[in-house]
Amino acid sequence: MLAVQEKSRTNIYVDVKMKDQAKEIFNQYGLSLSQAVNIFLTQSVLNRGLPFDVKIPNDETLQAMKDVETGENYEDVTLEDLKK
Repeated sequence: MLAVQEKSRTNIYVDVKMKDQAKEIFNQYGLSLSQAVNIFLTQSVLNRGLPFDVKIPNDETLQAMKDVETGENYEDVTLEDLKK
């Protein structure tokens, strides 16, 4: 016999585009957004924290990210360039 689980409705605010993209991915696994969020919550409890590493980029990485966004100190590199 299955135990009945009490459920609670929760409202969260998320980026619309990110939500739509995530729903497409979850759909490929046959999961609804609600089921995916419940998996995340379950894994957070089991891990006693976030179920993945969260890292803060160092100064060099932050500068490289800014450079890519602005196009500064950045040059296109082809696969052929890398082979040389």
